[in-house]
Amino acid sequence: MDKIRVVLADDHEIVRNGIKQMIESEEYIEVVAEASNGHEAIEKVLQYKPDVLITDISMPGMTGIEAARELVASKTTTRILMLSMFDREEYVLNAVDLGAHGYILKDTDKAKFIKAINKVAQGEKYFSSEISSIIVNQYLNSVGGTPQTKTIVSNATSTIDLSMYDITKREKQILSRVVNGASNKVIAEELGISVRTIETHRLNIMKKLGVNNAADLVRVALQNNLISNS
Repeated sequence: MDKIRVVLADDHEIVRNGIKQMIESEEYIEVVAEASNGHEAIEKVLQYKPDVLITDISMPGMTGIEAARELVASKTTTRILMLSMFDREEYVLNAVDLGAHGYILKDTDKAKFIKAINKVAQGEKYFSSEISSIIVNQYLNSVGGTPQTKTIVSNATSTIDLSMYDITKREKQILSRVVNGASNKVIAEELGISVRTIETHRLNIMKKLGVNNAADLVRVALQNNLISNS
């Protein structure tokens, strides 16, 4: 396996050291350079051309958001994974709008951190569950004023051949509730099944629709009118 080459940007050396030690415990991940601000992050990316830039959002001089915006505009092939202590809506939406490929919180556990790096390096997008919820809410708010979307969400009728997605009746029930913002716990209570079963169904639905996060799940469901009023 080729190594995933990473540039790591954070203004706190102790944080960089901790993250570096954690991700390099996986032999196929290598931190090729470090940066303490946005200017250095851009410089290191242009110099080393890594697969992934992991950058803190808030840094002195030039923030991670500003650096990411310049790198995206430069058409770099390096993919950008934003890192933050905060799940503030404005941070998340700014990161998404500028074209970041992922966003995770600093207290994310190792398994999810490594998964995020792998997904982003492979050309996919990765947003932690907390971040996906913000994106989903923004998406629903942005389309909520259109008659078409209101009809889809409130009436939840299916007008396409579900066999093309192989979505079951139970999966439609769960999907409609996900689109309307219900948590796994709430869905489990409404349908009288366990939270673990809901999680399994959600994973299966995402696989069938070819998506990797809640935001894309909602987008595909709304665009194709896949939800149920059951």
